Amino acid sequence: MRAVTIAAPGGPEKLTVSTLPDPEPGPGEVVIDVVSSGVNPADLLQRAGHYPPPPGAPVWPGLEVSGVISAVGPRLTGWDVGDEVVALLDGGGYAEKVRVRASQVLPLPDGVTLVDGAALPEAVCTAWSNLVDVGRLARGEVLLVHGGSGGVGSVATQIGAALGARVITTAGGPERAARCLRLGAETVVDHRTQDFVAAVRDASGGAGADVVLDVVGAAYLPDNLRALATGGRLVVIGMQKGRRGELDLGMLLAKRAQVSGTTLRARPAEEKARLVRDVLEHVWPLVADGRVRPVVHARLPLERAADAHRLLESGEVFGKVLLLP
Repeated sequence: MRAVTIAAPGGPEKLTVSTLPDPEPGPGEVVIDVVSSGVNPADLLQRAGHYPPPPGAPVWPGLEVSGVISAVGPRLTGWDVGDEVVALLDGGGYAEKVRVRASQVLPLPDGVTLVDGAALPEAVCTAWSNLVDVGRLARGEVLLVHGGSGGVGSVATQIGAALGARVITTAGGPERAARCLRLGAETVVDHRTQDFVAAVRDASGGAGADVVLDVVGAAYLPDNLRALATGGRLVVIGMQKGRRGELDLGMLLAKRAQVSGTTLRARPAEEKARLVRDVLEHVWPLVADGRVRPVVHARLPLERAADAHRLLESGEVFGKVLLLP
């Protein structure tokens, strides 16, 4: 099979198409013929040498795919050759074939094309686990999503709105802001020209945000805490602008607030399996009825993986970039 490998840590030019052995399924696994692979910020970190794959995972990038099952492991039930699926991976998605635990496979949801299905697994699992499991988001609460135009942010905005939250997002520029409104945001803050803390207070009647989902990291830490409501939950899932910041513990205590940090890739298989089951039960119906949809900015052939990385690094992407083998 062809796969995009990393010749050495560095820039997009370090991505190269290589020929590798076809994977074979072991017990509890399936092999998927890939139709589409999602490109994520974590892939850029891995390419640069800052985010190594977990033990046992393929060393080439790619955390989500869509495709057709072409082989099933011994004595595995529930999946058949020919099933159209999407999958959450530990790595190796930039390839023509992937091997994955059956517990991390989902049926292609109704109303979504097989190509665009690859835009869902990583973003949906990340958004659901952090909004609901960690953030404990409830109907009627105020949710602030930073980076509402991103792959996770665009899905988190839709899920938050579908759950009955009042969603505020940040985005860069009026065009992106308008698109976030169409995804279900009640208020959009242009982070280039507006103060999101003031905007959150205005939109919430001075109360603040009950949940903040943050991909920015250190640069936003003080303002995120100021934007929180009493009893609020700040969930940090990215470090786009720094990994070290100053936290006002007095404010944290006074607000009885919580700060949590999570990643998805390194979680144990059992936890990923539970998360996939939760997504199937709670989010797939929202996809089927159109309340949550994949947001795709561009679809590029596998050979243009370097261009896909450059595009994602440019800041121009709204939603996801997909690679097509």
